[in-house]
Amino acid sequence: MENKSHALAAGTFVLAVAALLVALAAWLTRDTGEHRPFEISSREGVTGLQPQAPVRYKGVTVGRVQSIALDQQTLGNVLIRIAVDGTAPISPTTFATLGFQGVTGLAFIQLDDTGPTSAVLASSDEQPGRIPMRASLMSRLSDQGAGLLTQLDEATQLASQLLAAPNQKKLMDAVGNIGQAAANIGQLAQQANQANLPALAQEAGATLKSLHTTSDRLGQSADAIGASADAFKGMSLRMSEPGGTLDRIAEGTTTLTATGQSLNATLVPRLNRTVDDTARTVRHISRAVESVSDNPQALLLGNGVTPPGPGEPGFAPPTPR
Repeated sequence: MENKSHALAAGTFVLAVAALLVALAAWLTRDTGEHRPFEISSREGVTGLQPQAPVRYKGVTVGRVQSIALDQQTLGNVLIRIAVDGTAPISPTTFATLGFQGVTGLAFIQLDDTGPTSAVLASSDEQPGRIPMRASLMSRLSDQGAGLLTQLDEATQLASQLLAAPNQKKLMDAVGNIGQAAANIGQLAQQANQANLPALAQEAGATLKSLHTTSDRLGQSADAIGASADAFKGMSLRMSEPGGTLDRIAEGTTTLTATGQSLNATLVPRLNRTVDDTARTVRHISRAVESVSDNPQALLLGNGVTPPGPGEPGFAPPTPR
């Protein structure tokens, strides 16, 4: 009876110590910080993800996975509820991906952000904020695996066709042609080395010297042309400066114009009067000649008395015969 009582006491003591250890572990591992709930709706599978899996923001653990269930709002999606530390900068541009820990196959939630922002994603126990889930690297590789395998198969078939017997012969012929071309190039190089290269070099040197001499002459001609241009410029300046040739020519033209105006104002009227007097004198001489021609005795007897004309006193009309 005493053995049973001692065994019962020992078992009770062990159970009490185990309960204390569990309570101590729970107390030591408790998280006293403030957490905010968020939800992640994923179209992709979440194989390897379990409750209490870590949630990391840029590699830093900031929370835990609380529950995993099917999304009742979006059919076909998986709804993941997480609790994140209140100090984590969860913004409207934050997104989640599924990460894996080494080769164990255990998954965790990786949070990241597209850029710096000061906005905070609102969340509460009644209405948790939703973070979008993006496909992970493994998901993208699995999605593209079929396409990669198809392309690899096509590449293998093309390589097999390229290495077929007829194509191998063509490739060998092409390689032989390339070798022959290289040999021909080598022979040409040897012939060029055996040619009279020093004479060609001398001719090239003479040509270069001739070009140098020609360039020197061109330079001298350019200098002469520049000097002529400077002399012409100086002559133009002397001609156009005040009191220069152009001014003297302008003064002479002005003097000639004034002289012409003076001649027009004085000499021409006098010439006109002289011409008029000469014309009257010539008319008088002409009338005198006519008078002498009509009455020559007037030179000895004079003109006499001129008979009165019509309308004058003493005029007598001639009598008809």
